[in-house]
Amino acid sequence: MSSPLPLIPRPESVEIRPGHFRAGPETGVRGPAQVAALAREVLGITGAGGEIEFRLVDEPEWGAEGYRLSVSETGVRATATAVHGLRWAVQTLRQLSPGEGEARFPCVEITDRPRYPWRGAHLDVARWFHPLPFLRRYVDLLALHKLNVLHLHLTDDQGWRFEVRRFPRLTGIGGFRAGSSAGHLREGRTDGVPHGGFYTQRELRDLVAYAEARGVSVMPEVDAPGHMQAAIAAYPWLGNDPRRRLPVREQWGISRHVLNVSDETVAFVRHVLDELMAVFPFSHVHIGGDEVPGDEWADSAAARARAAAEGLEGTGRLLGWWSRLLASHVQAAGRRAAVWDEVVEEGVPSATVFAWQDAGRVEAALRAGYEVVAAPCEYTYLDYAEADSPGEPPAIGGGLPLEKVYLYQPPPGVLGVQGQVWCEYLPTTDLVEWRAFPRLAALAEVGWSAGRKDPAGFRRRLRGHLPLLDRLGVNYRPLTAA
Repeated sequence: MSSPLPLIPRPESVEIRPGHFRAGPETGVRGPAQVAALAREVLGITGAGGEIEFRLVDEPEWGAEGYRLSVSETGVRATATAVHGLRWAVQTLRQLSPGEGEARFPCVEITDRPRYPWRGAHLDVARWFHPLPFLRRYVDLLALHKLNVLHLHLTDDQGWRFEVRRFPRLTGIGGFRAGSSAGHLREGRTDGVPHGGFYTQRELRDLVAYAEARGVSVMPEVDAPGHMQAAIAAYPWLGNDPRRRLPVREQWGISRHVLNVSDETVAFVRHVLDELMAVFPFSHVHIGGDEVPGDEWADSAAARARAAAEGLEGTGRLLGWWSRLLASHVQAAGRRAAVWDEVVEEGVPSATVFAWQDAGRVEAALRAGYEVVAAPCEYTYLDYAEADSPGEPPAIGGGLPLEKVYLYQPPPGVLGVQGQVWCEYLPTTDLVEWRAFPRLAALAEVGWSAGRKDPAGFRRRLRGHLPLLDRLGVNYRPLTAA
């Protein structure tokens, strides 16, 4: 049913009853330790009583993330089959409370479970280094909207943000650049202002633990064999012309410089993945595979020899060779490789495809038999401008209005959906939030809520939801007329 309560994403079933439950100074929370701790933190309820109860029950049909929430005038009771579901019940309570120092909840019966198991949000921290406190804040905002995967894009031509202890120059050299694109990419200007930074492994382990406590898993991405100019700047022997000394790329766009195909370079990437998997325990590891120019390989005798030795049709098939090697390495460690959709035609059946180029690529990946996360740019690239208007800050593309995100219908058979925030034109955390919200809330509803779309009802709920984002200090883009 369509809920008049300002809940996003929309629950499966809502029954509103008369009255409210008001939490007083003695009101307390009881339940599994990790859930009770989260509830006390986000609801601000710290008394010794047990009027707010979270309980695990045996209801397999709810799945791992489903829950039931009952609010009466005497208390709150949430039940779920797994801790994941109880965590989402906490977030629903958070949205039901008016805040501003008052813990008051309307009497309601809610039954809820997600449409898809994968509800992701990608964040590019390679183009601009965004500090760790912001990543924790971003995790909080994902959890608030029941998004359960943070896809962290850690490396690119313009910066390397993940500490690799065996190869310290990756962050010491690759983590810093001499300047950044000024104005729009097509202008070809740079600002001459140095920029850089990276995360230590300890910091990222702390982020993983913080996210896990909120029901959010972190999927890391090291993009290979393209988008590697920062790594080649740090270790020139990774490139196709080891005599050439490249800088970390300053301009946005795609570098033509890609990894070479030597055994030493393969061993390098495998070791990077080993250190990455030691920090990030998530089931999936993203190995990239997008936008790989082939001209360096075509001009390389070593690449041509490798293609011949591997029985490939030519150097144009070296992307598939790279992807199969890395996917096998990840699989041998008990994980699953994630790739961008350029790999669909390369024969990497064990990989999960993130289909980004358009909605047709989602269908193509499904037809090819892949596990697929729908991420088509025309619906899910939240760094795109919301409107093609003169007042919009620079963006890679646009416009992508809120309603278009909300109305996206993935095809049957996908694992889930994911919103992308690429940060070429988002140098500050305020700009990240301004581009992401409230469209990320709309995408959260695509991922969670099945059933008929109701754009007008979604707008009404969103207007009621925005005061919560105001209280949290989110720099969201104001709503415009539908």
